[in-house]
Amino acid sequence: MEAAVAEALKALLERRPLGPKHLFVVGASTSEIAGGPIGKRPTLAYGEAIVRAVEAVREHHGFHTAYQCCEHLNRALVVRRETLEAFGLEEVTVRPVPEAGGALATAAYDLLPEAVCVEAVRADAGLDIGETLIGMHLKPVVVPFRPPRRTVGAARMTLAYSRPKLIGGPRARYPEPR
Repeated sequence: MEAAVAEALKALLERRPLGPKHLFVVGASTSEIAGGPIGKRPTLAYGEAIVRAVEAVREHHGFHTAYQCCEHLNRALVVRRETLEAFGLEEVTVRPVPEAGGALATAAYDLLPEAVCVEAVRADAGLDIGETLIGMHLKPVVVPFRPPRRTVGAARMTLAYSRPKLIGGPRARYPEPR
């Protein structure tokens, strides 16, 4: 599982490099990874594996991370306090648990130093495992990215990154993507 997540994230970073000024959002259904319906079988060990994999890649690139809670916490996110301060985010008072927040958010809250929850972010890129709908936390315009390996356990995996809007119409010229 950790290898699949790290491989997918590294493939995304080849297409869209991320650094210290960028925020990466992660949403995952550990129930879907285990082959069950979303929200019915949270597995903390799977959440921990995903957080470890993402954080290992993050350490080499320096981007910030946000881990999405489930719908019972209105898709709030777990971030480090330094991320809250760097992006001017607003803290909310809650502590995710597997039954309310999900296993991924619980693992992030337990594993990240100085973890806090925020209500919303505008991330530059993200990873969605099990169709948890991270799009609400991404900046427009969202560009889907299909990793070489498309599943983690029984769950589908999709990544995405954002790009600036193209404006100006048919006579406009645009720079080549970087």
